[in-house]
Amino acid sequence: MKPKTTAPSEACPCGATKAYTACCGRWHSAAQYGLAPNAELLMRSRYSAYVLNLTEYLLATWHPATRPASLTPLPDGVRWLGLDVKAVETMDDQHACVEFVARSKLGGKATRHHEISRFEKIDGRWFYRDAAN
Repeated sequence: MKPKTTAPSEACPCGATKAYTACCGRWHSAAQYGLAPNAELLMRSRYSAYVLNLTEYLLATWHPATRPASLTPLPDGVRWLGLDVKAVETMDDQHACVEFVARSKLGGKATRHHEISRFEKIDGRWFYRDAAN
């Protein structure tokens, strides 16, 4: 599946009240690739990357110790329904957790993905490490 495009003025897929280019789109751009300033914004940008099928971004923002060699493309027809950030916990300057629920639908069947994601900051850059649950 090819990456999807989003018009600059469209609402960001992550559910923030900003336009895509002022929200997750800036972290997806080549100049700021993966430089979200905190774990929550990185998690939101990764959700948007799933919505837009930006697999290179997902891999680039995955912690080197846990990053898969590749990602299996999502099936055609997946429709993302929304993201709900439940909690953000910062343990220290380099570790944080973000609890969220992401909803999607495929072939008439709705799915709810609840996760507590762990993030780690390396050399000034946040990475998704793994799921704590």
